[in-house]
Amino acid sequence: MKNRLILFLLALLAWALLAGIRRYPPPGWDWPALLAGAAAAALTAALFGAEFPGRSVKFLQPARWFWALIFVPVFAWSCFQASLQVVYLVLHPGLPVKPGIVKIRSRLRGRTALALLANCITLTPGTMTVEATEAGELYVHWITVKTVDEEAAGRIIAGRFERYLKKIFE
Repeated sequence: MKNRLILFLLALLAWALLAGIRRYPPPGWDWPALLAGAAAAALTAALFGAEFPGRSVKFLQPARWFWALIFVPVFAWSCFQASLQVVYLVLHPGLPVKPGIVKIRSRLRGRTALALLANCITLTPGTMTVEATEAGELYVHWITVKTVDEEAAGRIIAGRFERYLKKIFE
């Protein structure tokens, strides 16, 4: 029940921030939008509250929000660098690609953290998570395989993300 309540409050807060709960002009509360947001948040909490991570109170800790805010520019910078590498590979006359699937082991244990890591890898140009297991094993398609060693590949592909996701989720 506590997870559903926290999910409801977070969803309502996200709705309020995205949709805006004030009407300009005239100043005042936009009650229909706020009620629609509350209904959507209640439906979200009812349907997905059981899937919301256990110990969800941890999400309210300021240190986790700090690391989440730090993670956003780190992820954006990684995507930018990877984009430049993919552009180089595509424009290079010899097309120096060596595609393959590598297995990496993550130190993350939470399902949410692993899912976010897999999504971050997929969103980074040149890599795509093909499969993720509950044991923390990720199979990643890599446009240019630099190593097949699990540890080395894990450091190259997921190292930056894992460090921050561990501080946010675990």
